[in-house]
Amino acid sequence: MKIVFTFRPPRALQEQLREAFPEETFSYYKSVEEAADLPEAEVIVTFGEDLTAQHIHHCPQLKWIMVASAGMEKMPFEAIEEKDILVTNARGIHKIPMAEFTLGYMLNHVKRFPEMLEFQKEKTWNKKLPIGELAGKRLLVLGTGAIGTEIARLSQAFRMRTAGVNRSGHSNDYFEEIYTMDKLPELLPEADFIVSILPSTDETRFLLKKEHFEAMKQTAAFINIGRGDLLEDAVLLDALSNKEIAHAYLDVFAEEPLPPDHPLWAMNNVTITPHISSVTSNYVPRAMEIFAHNLEVYKGNGSDYENKVDIGKGY
Repeated sequence: MKIVFTFRPPRALQEQLREAFPEETFSYYKSVEEAADLPEAEVIVTFGEDLTAQHIHHCPQLKWIMVASAGMEKMPFEAIEEKDILVTNARGIHKIPMAEFTLGYMLNHVKRFPEMLEFQKEKTWNKKLPIGELAGKRLLVLGTGAIGTEIARLSQAFRMRTAGVNRSGHSNDYFEEIYTMDKLPELLPEADFIVSILPSTDETRFLLKKEHFEAMKQTAAFINIGRGDLLEDAVLLDALSNKEIAHAYLDVFAEEPLPPDHPLWAMNNVTITPHISSVTSNYVPRAMEIFAHNLEVYKGNGSDYENKVDIGKGY
C-alpha cells in the first residue's frame, strides 16, 4: 500500500509508523507540489488545505484521505464524493488546547490581567481596579462537539452556568441546558460569555447578524475560535463601536492574516490572536494516533473508523 504524506511529521513519529506497519510504503513531502508519487497513492495524509479536484482525479488508486486537522472547508468534496473516497479527520484533538485557550480568555477578562500589566509598566500601585469572578457567570457555547464539551467541562469546574446550542438540541453531560440554533435570540440576553467553535458550513456562514449583538448584554464578552466567516466584519465592527458588548476575543477572521490596516487592530475592546488557539506541541502526535488506529481498521476491512467524515455535511 502506498501512503503519501503532504507534510512531514517529526522523524520519531515516522519511525513509529514504520515499526507499526512495516509492510506499507510511506512517503513524506513538505508539500503536495513535491509529492512526485502522489498519483500512486492509495492513502493520502494531508492537513486538508492543499488537495484540489485535479489532484483527486489524477490519483486512480486513491481510496482514503486522512486529514490531520478538523478544518474541512477547503477539501474538494465534489471530486471526492464522485470517486467514493473515504475521508477521516482529526476532529477532537483540538479540544484540550482550545478549551484551555478559551478559559485563559475568560480568566483574562474577569481578572483584568492586561490592565494590571499596564500598571506594572507604569509602576502604579492600584488596588481599586474592580476584579470579577467566573463563578456564577453564564456561558453560552455555539457548537457542543468535542471542543465545546471540553470548554463546558472546565467551565463547570469554575462554577459557571453552562448552556449550548447545536443543530439537533441533543443533550450533553457538561451542559446544564442545550437548545437548537433557532433559540439563539432568546439565549443571548442571558449570556456573560458567548463562545463560538462552529465550523464553516452553508448553515453557519454569516450566522450572527446585527440583531444578535444587539440582544447581547453590554457587559458580555464574545469569543470566536471557530471560523471567521461566522459573521461579516461590518457587523462586529458596528457592535464594538456602539459598545453593544464589552469585549471581543478573536482568534479567527474572514481574511487571514488579518490585514495591517484592518480597523480591528486599533480597537481597545478587542483582543486579537493569530489563529493559534489549537496550537500545541502535542497536535501532530495526537493526529498520528488517530491515523494509526484508522489504518489498522482500513487494513482489516473494518468499519470502526474514528472521525469518519460525512461528505454531504462537510464535517
